[in-house]
Amino acid sequence: QVQLVESGGGLVQAGGSLRLSCAVSGRSFSMYGMGWFRQAPGKEREFVASITASGSRTYYTDSVKGRFTISRDNAKNTVYLQMNVLTPEDTGVYYCNTVSSAAWDWGQGTQVTVSS
Repeated sequence: QVQLVESGGGLVQAGGSLRLSCAVSGRSFSMYGMGWFRQAPGKEREFVASITASGSRTYYTDSVKGRFTISRDNAKNTVYLQMNVLTPEDTGVYYCNTVSSAAWDWGQGTQVTVSS
C-alpha cells in the first residue's frame, strides 16, 4: 500500500520561502513521475509542478514558473518543492502524488499559509 507523507509547510510572510518534502513508501519510487498539487480554501485541487521518474524533466503551472523548483532524490524516495517569493495566492494545502498513473491514495497534505 502506498503511503505519501508531506511535510515542510508553515506560516510565512509574502516574499518568503519554504521547502516541502514528500516521502513515498510502498512503491518503486524511481519508476514514477511525481507531482505537487495544491488546494486553496473553497477551490478544487490544482496541479503545481511535476518531475519525470529520472528527474530529467520538470513542468510547472504558469503561476509558479520561476519561483518554484521541483526535485527528487530517488535514493531517499522523496520529492521536494522549493518555493520562493511566496505570495498569498500560494496559500493552500499541498499534496504530492504520482503523475505516471491513476492517482494513489492522497496523503494528509501540508498546510502553507502566506500572509500579506
